[in-house]
Amino acid sequence: MTGQSAPARKMTDAKLVVASHNEGKVREIRDLLAPFGIETLSAAELGLGEPEETGTTFRANAELKARAAAQGSGLVALADDSGLAVTALDGAPGIYSARWAGEPRDFTRAMEKVEHELKQKQATDRSARFVCGLALAWPAGHEQGAHVEYREGDVKGTLVWPPRGTQGFGYDPIFVPDGFDITFGEMDPAEKHKMSHRADAFAQLTHDCFVR
Repeated sequence: MTGQSAPARKMTDAKLVVASHNEGKVREIRDLLAPFGIETLSAAELGLGEPEETGTTFRANAELKARAAAQGSGLVALADDSGLAVTALDGAPGIYSARWAGEPRDFTRAMEKVEHELKQKQATDRSARFVCGLALAWPAGHEQGAHVEYREGDVKGTLVWPPRGTQGFGYDPIFVPDGFDITFGEMDPAEKHKMSHRADAFAQLTHDCFVR
């Protein structure tokens, strides 16, 4: 009917490529995919390059990376674009989270920069949220041709200092999700998987596109 969105395309392949060179992110996505019995390969394992992230939104960058990996591998590709959005920093570092402290990527320095910026602003509001955009892309010529499904999730919390815990990756050691008193860095990965921004987006995507 006019005005209704098209049904989500279903993932029927037995294999996909995770469009990332971030080992922590790939590991987390593999854990989330485990119940579906889908073999996962990473972009790094396939020797795929990392496209320049020229988008200005999580969606644009996730779709850009998914399309590039799908075309480069000939497989369905799942790409994540995620980041930390700090309220007092007007949503920064946002889409620039991975490279906020410059190259090479160093999340210890990135966390220190977040804390420095908050102190410079004398911010009393330490609320923040993790945002995750997931894009699932089919390569051109694959069944119905090129196609992308996109879903976005988030989790709200508060920033602490100094960092706590060695689990997870990225900004996890300074982020305490609402309703908890431990950081993602201190949390058991299985517990984090149940309620993280990535889990939120993944639940939406798998509900619409995956078959158990």
